[in-house]
This record gives sequence, C-alpha cells and structure tokens, in this order.
Amino acid sequence: MDLTYTEEERDFRARLREWLGKTLPELPARPSPDDWPGRRAYDLGWQRRLHDAGYAGLHWPVDAGGRGATPTQHLIFLEETERAGAPYVGANFVGLLHAGPTIAAEGTAEQRARWLPPVLRGDEVWCQGFSEPGAGSDLASLRTRAVRDGDAYVVTGSKIWTSHAEVADWCELLVRTDPQAPRHRGISWLALPMDAPGITVRPLRTLAGSAEFAEVFLDEVRVPVANRVGAENDGWRVTMVTLSFERGTAFVGEVVACRRTLTRLARTAQANGRWDDPVLRRTLGRLHGEFGALWRLTQWNVSEAQRSGGIPGTGGSVFKLAYSHARQELYDVAAEVLGADSLSLEEEWTLDRLSSLSYTIAAGTSQIQRNIVAERILGLPKGR
Repeated sequence: MDLTYTEEERDFRARLREWLGKTLPELPARPSPDDWPGRRAYDLGWQRRLHDAGYAGLHWPVDAGGRGATPTQHLIFLEETERAGAPYVGANFVGLLHAGPTIAAEGTAEQRARWLPPVLRGDEVWCQGFSEPGAGSDLASLRTRAVRDGDAYVVTGSKIWTSHAEVADWCELLVRTDPQAPRHRGISWLALPMDAPGITVRPLRTLAGSAEFAEVFLDEVRVPVANRVGAENDGWRVTMVTLSFERGTAFVGEVVACRRTLTRLARTAQANGRWDDPVLRRTLGRLHGEFGALWRLTQWNVSEAQRSGGIPGTGGSVFKLAYSHARQELYDVAAEVLGADSLSLEEEWTLDRLSSLSYTIAAGTSQIQRNIVAERILGLPKGR
C-alpha cells in the first residue's frame, strides 16, 4: 500500500476542504438528541448535500450509483469531514454502511435500482433486524420465521436492539425460512418495508437516557419474495457480507474522531493540572500510538476491501477487536482527567463514555472477534 499522495489526490483534498468550508456554516442547528424525526431530517439533509455535490457513495461501485473512488480518496474524505466537524451518517448508518453495500454486492439489478439511489440521495432510512432476545452473539439461533405463501413470505417473530427503527423506512431482516435445515443454512435476508401491516415498534431507553434502539414485533407481516437478497436459505452467507462491512469499514470515521478527542483530552489535562501526572502522560502517549496504528490498519482494510470487490475481509475483526478496547480505555482516561465533571449526563464526555461500553458487544462481541481471528487468520481449530 502506497501511503504517499498523488497530485490528483492532493487536489481532491483541497476541493473537498473548500466545499466543507463553504457548506458547513450553512447547515441548520442540530436538533435535540431526543428529537428523532428532527435528527432524521437533519441527517438526510446532510446526505442530500453530499449527493448533490458528488460525494455520496464516494467509494461505492459506479454501477451501484457511487463514484468508484480510490481507497485513498475514500480515506481523505473521511479524514477531512471528521476534522471539519461535519455530520456523520447518523440515523441512516445502516443504509449507508451495512444494507446499502450488501445490496450493492449481492442484490439483483432491480434491487440495486430500487434501494440504492434513495439511500444515496438521503430519501430513505434503514434499520437492522438481526438480533433477537435469544439470539445476539449466537445469531444463527434466531427464531423469527418466514413461511412462503405464493409470492410473499409471512413473517412472525421479534427483533431487539434495532437502531432507529422508529424513523426507518426499511429493515434488513434475518428470518428462518427452513426450520428443518441446519441452523446456518435455513436463514434468508429480506428487505422489510417498515410501514407493512403487523409491525409494532417499541423504543428502548438506554443507560444514557437515549432511545435510539427499539424492539420490533412482527405479527404475520407479508414481505414480497422479490425483497429477498440472495437465494432462499442462503441468508447466512449474505449476512457475513453485511457483518464484514459492519466490522471492516463502518467504524473508520470514528478512528479519526477518537484521535481528535485524544488531542482535546491532552489539552484539557494541560489546562487543569492533570498533565503533571507522568502515568497519565504515558497512557495518553500509548493511546496516541494505538489510534495511529488503528488508522494505518484502517487504510489497509479499506484498500484490501476495494481490491477484493468492495467486501472487507477478516482484517475487519482485528480492527473491531482492537478499536473497541482502545475506545473504552480512551473514555476511561477522559473520566480520570475530567474528574467530577465526567459524571454529569449533561456533558458530552459522559455520554461518549457510556456509549463506549457497548463497543465490545455491538457488531459482534470481542469474544466472537477473537474466535474469528483465531480460526480464520491464525488457522487454529474450532473450540468444542
């Protein structure tokens, strides 16, 4: 991987930086964290600006509506938007980072034409219906059933930890279409319209007081067979594609954000006297090195993904494992630097620290990532 920049790439960075400088001051005020319809409108408004300026789906394949940008251009885009404090994908992170790339990789031409343009334009929001009350890390034990009835599936069951379900238009849904098959072979991946009769959404309130998660109950919901991505009972393989995107490239912008947070934290420590503690300085220095290494790993993962048809490989699990724990330690150190100020739920630091606790669980627990690294990278035998 060549880490130097070409003249074309430097020009791309300059033009992007200029556009951000003009566009960000024009954005409306961010809505309240509890105003999910407002946040949906804000996030989709930003996505529409990206689309109109030619930056939406920058790294997506051209035949999926993207620009087919190089890995370096993709990384420059992530660096510059994060450093400028631009909005992130927000309420439609599933559509832009998980479902959209999966449909681009696995969908038919008709499915691509139906679902990808609205995601890139900022017209539609997706949520993820994977986990269930009895199927989290052991996702293959899911029990939501889909029974074929003519040209539709009749779906009954429930999902949990469904991000932004209350403002979503579509859901990437895993269902069991063959209860007699081995559990990894009887699953299908469906695109569920969230306005279909029989769907009930119940928001879940988190430790931080937010309600971005929800339970979703499905009572004989009819989903067209045409909404199935991949073959019937081949959903586990399609799901591995989705999870590869979720673990491999969905967090890349956050690495830049953590590096910026680390700089702010060091300045805060210098201002409030905590910088005099040599142990704290060593910890901050080590974290600086870890996040620098994570950014290099990100560059490698993005480059490898785009060389292999856009689908991230097992390097995403290495990244997810290391990043989750580094992020938690970052905000533990933040609490040490800030002292009592880190205990108020009114402080952004506190909310970020509480959020960091979920990272060793979300998108596959650290235990799952260690198994993937052991079996698929190191070649160790599977545990019994």
